Amino acid sequence: MRARRTRDATCVAAIARLVYSVYVPALSTPQRILAAAWKLFAAGGIDAVSLRKVAAKVDVTPMAIYRHFADKDALVDALVVDALDRWSDRLAAIDEEDPLAWLTAAGDEFLEFALDEPRRFEAAFLLPSSHARRFPDDFAAGRSPAGRQFLPRLDALQRSGRIAAGAEPLEIVITFWALAQGLVTLYRAERLAGGVAEFRALYRRSMRRCLASFVVEPSTRPTTRTRRAPLPRKP
Repeated sequence: MRARRTRDATCVAAIARLVYSVYVPALSTPQRILAAAWKLFAAGGIDAVSLRKVAAKVDVTPMAIYRHFADKDALVDALVVDALDRWSDRLAAIDEEDPLAWLTAAGDEFLEFALDEPRRFEAAFLLPSSHARRFPDDFAAGRSPAGRQFLPRLDALQRSGRIAAGAEPLEIVITFWALAQGLVTLYRAERLAGGVAEFRALYRRSMRRCLASFVVEPSTRPTTRTRRAPLPRKP
């Protein structure tokens, strides 16, 4: 009976490998290298990533990796770009039509990215890289995929008079981003008391106050005073 179960399990495994090979496209060598680097990074941080260790995981010679990545810095750059693309994809999935509601949701998504995928968040926003987008030039030139999602919504709010006419959209982005990343960094460094629920509540309050500081409230008073007609004099 045990031998039969072993044969059955072997057959199932063989069928699974066959189905996988047919229906799942094989990863290219650069994709395999990047996937291996992510595993090392997830386990031990950037210090755990080396071309030699990656080569061992991918089962290629160390010299073969240099055909795809010139050095460790190039591999780190690839991790950073991949993580930034993941962040941009998360922003693109936000289903909010109103620009202000979208910006609020984007602030919340930044937190969820940091909590759900801490290593990708670290790669996107904390690792030094020559491929990381820099403020303000890359944002103004449209080279930041995330910036291309933020700025049109801020422009729409400004055109509709919902944020102050003198507020510079690029500076709103950096203020919003700096507060979000600063809070997350404090939390990651365990500089804030309480658990994740308390931090999430603090973060959401702070981000909403930040956005509210740029919003122009519509005036409830008439812009011009209506003049009353004089009352007729009594005879």
